[in-house]
Amino acid sequence: MKKADLHIHTTFSDGSLTPNEIVKWASKKKVHAIAITDHDTVEGIKATIESAILYDIITIAGIEISCTMEEEEVHILGYFIDYEDNNLLNMTKLLKESRESRGEKIIEKLNYLGFEISLEDVYDISGTGVIGRPHIAKAMIKKEYVNTIEEAFGKYLNRNKPAYVERYKLSIEDGINLIHRAGGVAVIAHPGLVKSKKVIYEAIRLNVDGIEAIHSKHSEQDVIKYSEIGNKYNLIITGGSDFHGNYNNNVPVLGDYYIDYEQVILLKKKANSIRKGEIE
Repeated sequence: MKKADLHIHTTFSDGSLTPNEIVKWASKKKVHAIAITDHDTVEGIKATIESAILYDIITIAGIEISCTMEEEEVHILGYFIDYEDNNLLNMTKLLKESRESRGEKIIEKLNYLGFEISLEDVYDISGTGVIGRPHIAKAMIKKEYVNTIEEAFGKYLNRNKPAYVERYKLSIEDGINLIHRAGGVAVIAHPGLVKSKKVIYEAIRLNVDGIEAIHSKHSEQDVIKYSEIGNKYNLIITGGSDFHGNYNNNVPVLGDYYIDYEQVILLKKKANSIRKGEIE
């Protein structure tokens, strides 16, 4: 089997490794193909493609779009997108600005609560990446206000917690259409983490193309369940590690959760059909 890990984040969003470091680890772990799926940005794709050439690793241009339905955040993955598409770039710019504005407001709330955290503290952690709540949580850990990211979210950063701030998000329909207009294939990300399962069927109704059955936080039962849903509704089954910076014995879990490269071929065929206007 040729392994393909189709869910990887870099330092251009909230990942811990640069594109070049991602590629090096993928090579060490004998991963045949990777997809860069940074949150609401495509800025890390070009650097990854350039690094991957040296290691003979196939790179799929991807993205993870943050959407919402009935106040629940839902993520839609896009594969084989045209990452230079103007419509996509304009929207990711808007989403980036929204994240930055939200980050500033969260920090203001934390300051009001007595935490001495500045925007510069968060930028020191995010580097080139778009500011997100995980970066703020890490800044809180660095300042010794909390011990873990989970504690930061559970006490302060989750919805209905004192430092939570809502931000601009797309609807599921908008997210799927954005990916399709950029010539890409739209996939429901980690459905096992979605609280309201009707979200999945709404995405199917809106012509999503695939479902991520294999994921680092899915149980064996989840994999079976979402594979069956995928087969029932003629969706392409995808999977990946959703690597942000998690390790086992100092080795990144990148490549530990994967699909057969044959599924990548199906995704590419679907993308070609979308670009030719053959999508239903």
